[in-house]
Formats: sequence, C-alpha cells, structure tokens
Amino acid sequence: MEGKNYTMHLDVSDFLPADESEKQSLVTMRKSSSFFKDGVNRLKKNPVAMVSLFVIILVMIFAFILPEFWPYNYKEQIRGSENLAPMEYSLEELNRIEAGEEVFPHMLGTDSLGRDYAVRTMMGARISLLVGMIASVLILIIGSIYGACAAYFGGRVDMIMMRIVDIIYTVPDIMLIILMSVTLKEPIKGLANKYTFLSWINIIGVPLICIFIVFSLLYWVGMARVVRSQVLTIKEQEYVTAARAMGAGHVRIIKNHLLTNCIGTLIVMTTLQIPSSIFTESFLSFIGLGVSAPMPSLGSMAKEALSGMRSYPVRLLVPAILISLIILAFNLLGDGLRDAFDPKLKK
Repeated sequence: MEGKNYTMHLDVSDFLPADESEKQSLVTMRKSSSFFKDGVNRLKKNPVAMVSLFVIILVMIFAFILPEFWPYNYKEQIRGSENLAPMEYSLEELNRIEAGEEVFPHMLGTDSLGRDYAVRTMMGARISLLVGMIASVLILIIGSIYGACAAYFGGRVDMIMMRIVDIIYTVPDIMLIILMSVTLKEPIKGLANKYTFLSWINIIGVPLICIFIVFSLLYWVGMARVVRSQVLTIKEQEYVTAARAMGAGHVRIIKNHLLTNCIGTLIVMTTLQIPSSIFTESFLSFIGLGVSAPMPSLGSMAKEALSGMRSYPVRLLVPAILISLIILAFNLLGDGLRDAFDPKLKK
C-alpha cells in the first residue's frame, strides 16, 4: 500500500480533452456504408447471382448492341436464300464469293422467307426484354403506390382497396389478357391514326401497347400486397410519427419514409417480375396475340418454327433455349438480390 497517494481530491488532468492520437486509439467502428452498398457487397459474394448477372449482360449486348453491327436486317428478305441451314450460303452468295466478294455467313441459317435467323433472334430477344422490363416498371409504380396508400391510410380505405385486389385476383388472367388484347387493338390503332401526338404508338406497335395496358391492369396486385405488408410495419416506427408531428404531408411521408424503406423489397420483386412478364409476352406471341409481323418475338419465332420442327429444328431450339436462359438468369438473380437486400430471409 506504500507509494500510493489516496485522496478525495479529483485530478484535473483526468478531465482534459483527448488529443488526436488518443481519439484514434479508441476508434473501432467500421467505415460507414449505405444500405444499398451493403446489399451490393453481399450480392458480390453470391457466385450464382453474379454468373446470372453476367449472362443477363451478355444477352442484353446480344439483343441491343449486336444488331446495330450485323450486316443483315431482321425484315430483309434475301431472294434465293430461303431455308438455309446454319453457316450455309445460297447459290448466288457462293457465286459472289467465287468472284472475290466477301459475304457474311448466315450463322443460324435463314427462315422460309430468306431472312437471316440470327438477327431475327437478336430482335426477338430485344422485344421480349423490353416488354419484360417496361411491364415490370409499370407494375412496380402502380403496385407500390397502391399498396403503400392502402396500408398508410388503413381502416375503411384499406379494406375497400384490398377487396378490389381480391376481386382482380379471382379474374382468370389469361382469358382476360386474350379478351383485352383483341378488343383494345382497334381503339388504340384508331387513336394513333387520329391524333398526331400518338403516332409513336404505330412505331412501337399496337400489340405491344395492348400488352403493356393488360400488364398494368392485372399484374400489379401481387406487388401491392407485398408493399402493403411492409408498410403496415414501417408506418408504426418513430421517424414516421416524428414526420407527422413536424407537419409532413401524406405524399411526402409515403414517398420519403415508407417507400424508401421498402427499396430492398421493391428491387427484388421487380427483378422477379421481369421473367414472369417475358414468359407471358412469349405465350401471347406464341398464340398470335403478340407483336405483329415482320417484328419478331421469341414466342412468335417458336410458333413459326413448329411447322418445320423436324426439317429445321434449329429454328425452334434457338428461341426456346434463349427464353429459358433469360428466365432462369433473372430468377437466379432475383433470389440473389433477395438474400443480399434482406439477409434475415437466409437460412
């Protein structure tokens, strides 16, 4: 006990501000990171999701960039080049090669009208991807706003809005899609021809507009239910109560506090909705309710290939494999995003 000075007086030096070296020695926190950045870092550790993302990027390059450099056009009919096998030349093309001219090969052959099948496959993949992504964005906008409003206002408003959702769920969607695609085609075409500011509809194609309308009217109900369940929990948080106390309006609370905190769920649901939309569009094109000729779609190409399935199996295999590859890649990527942005769901 000797050598130690026991006293009731406080040492003033113990209360001096810490210098920089002392502050740094106490820093044990990791670098600050946002929710999105954490999700991306977890996604990078998922090899299946990263391979799926790589496949999707390759398919997009194949669909959106490669056709711009391809020497053939998707609607160009080359006389004498009908029903060519992959890497086969027509008689006229062989004569041009013998004359010293360079002729680009038909890598996947040609169809019955002499159109290069490779570039038509690229354009078909482009249409399917565009329909899937645009339809998913429409579903995201409508479903998230509808579900958030139902949960936020609650009570009778929530009951009425969700009963509407239940009614839409009971409607046989495929039958309604077929009915609406047939009945809406002529009115939309008439509006496009009557008003000049709607002339862009003829460029995109009336069938595609009909598909977008059908998706917007039917397929948002699943998104609305998921968002509603999320918002029912989030709206009871303290920061939402604080926003109300500070006088924030309903629109601001829904946009800045409720939907913003559902961003992980929205990303996952939208990614998983894309393959569903692509499959539905391919099915509609397969039964003749999709895009109009000469614009190709993977579904319409598969339908055209059925008549010559035994003689020209490549025409059926290529679009079928491409549809399966796109849907599988988006589904696996969606599963990876779900694990990355909502790690509590991982087992």
